[in-house]
Amino acid sequence: MSHGKRFLVMVVAGLLLSFGTGAALAGSRIKDIADIEGVRENQLVGYGLVVGLNGTGDSLRNSPFTKQSLESMLERLGVNTRGANLKTDNVAAVMVTANLPGFATQGSRIDVTVSAMGDADSLQGGLLLVTPLMGADGEVYAVSQGQVAIGGFSAGGEAATITQGVPTSGRISNGAIIEREIKYDLAGRKSLRISLRNPDLTTARRMAGAINAYAGLPLATALNPTSVQLVRPPNWDGDMVSLLAEVEQLRVEPDLPAKVVIDEVSGIIVMGDNVRVSTVAIAQGNLTISVEETPQVSQPGAFSQGGETTTVPRSSVTVDEDEGTGLVVIKNGVALRDLVEGLNALGLTPRDMIAILQSIKAAGALQAEIEVL
Repeated sequence: MSHGKRFLVMVVAGLLLSFGTGAALAGSRIKDIADIEGVRENQLVGYGLVVGLNGTGDSLRNSPFTKQSLESMLERLGVNTRGANLKTDNVAAVMVTANLPGFATQGSRIDVTVSAMGDADSLQGGLLLVTPLMGADGEVYAVSQGQVAIGGFSAGGEAATITQGVPTSGRISNGAIIEREIKYDLAGRKSLRISLRNPDLTTARRMAGAINAYAGLPLATALNPTSVQLVRPPNWDGDMVSLLAEVEQLRVEPDLPAKVVIDEVSGIIVMGDNVRVSTVAIAQGNLTISVEETPQVSQPGAFSQGGETTTVPRSSVTVDEDEGTGLVVIKNGVALRDLVEGLNALGLTPRDMIAILQSIKAAGALQAEIEVL
C-alpha cells in the first residue's frame, strides 16, 4: 500500500506530461473551461413526508415536527386526528432537494434527493408524498412525488446491527415535474459575459484573442481574470445562440499557476506543470529509538529466612538509524518530471515528501504555492 503511494506523484506527473504533449498543443474548448452568463442551474428545496416504511420511520415522540406534519396532512384529507395518541413509525419527515436546469420547460421532469430529518432508521421502501419544491424567492417551481430508491441498507437484531451506505438518504429518478419556467432571453442578448472556471488573466486574454481572431472583429474583451465580455456584431447573420455555438468550439490553451496541492490525510500530492525549484540540496534519514521493558520476578530460596519476592526491571534500548541517501542536489528551474524523479530518488514515503516540499518552500527554493487540503 505504502509502496504504491510512493510512486503516486510520479504516475500523476507522467500522465500530465504524456497527455500534455499532444493535448496541450490543441488546447481546451471554451465550453470546457468557462460558463455562459445566464446559463445556470437553480437550487430547489422542499419539506415532505415519506410513508410506507416498515417500522423504520420517525418516532413521533422524539420528532414532533413529523407528528404535526402528519396531523396537518390528514386534516387536509378530511381526517381529524387532533388530540389522538399517534404511535405510527412508518412515516418520516424528509427534506427534498433538486437542481432546476437552465431553460427547463414546464412539464419536464428532474431528479430529486430525499434526506431524513428525524430519527428514522431507513427510507427503504418509502413513498414520498406530493411535495412542492421552492426556489430562493419562495416560489414553487416543481412538485415531487414517487418511490424512494436508497443506496444502502441497515439490518440487525438485539445484539448487533449492520449498516452499509446511508439508508436515510435516497433519490427519485425523474421524481419532480417542473411547474414554473425561469424566463431568460438568451437569443435576444446583444452582449454577455463568459466566466472562467479557473480565473486567470493570461487565459482570459487568450480567450478574447481567440474569439477576435476567429470573427475578424473586436467582439471580445477581457474585463478581469474571471470575465470576458462578448458583443454580438450588428451584421451577424444570426442571434446570440448561434454566435455562442461558434465561440464555444474555439480552443484556448489555459495558463495555470504553479501550485502544489497536498492532502495530508491520504498522503496524496499533486503538482502542476509550472512548479519550479531553485538549486537546493536535500538529505533525508530516519532515527528510530525503541525501548522494550521485560521485567523479571526474583524469588528467595525455599529455606531462606527474611527473603522477599521482588520484581527486577530489565530494559532493552535499541537505536536504529537509517543511512539515508545523503545529499541530493535538485538543479535550478528543473521541469516537473525532473523534480519528481529527484524527490523519488530519496526513497521517500508520501509523508516524508510532504515534509520535504514544505521545507523547500520554507527555504524559499520552491517557486510555487502550496495548498494543504
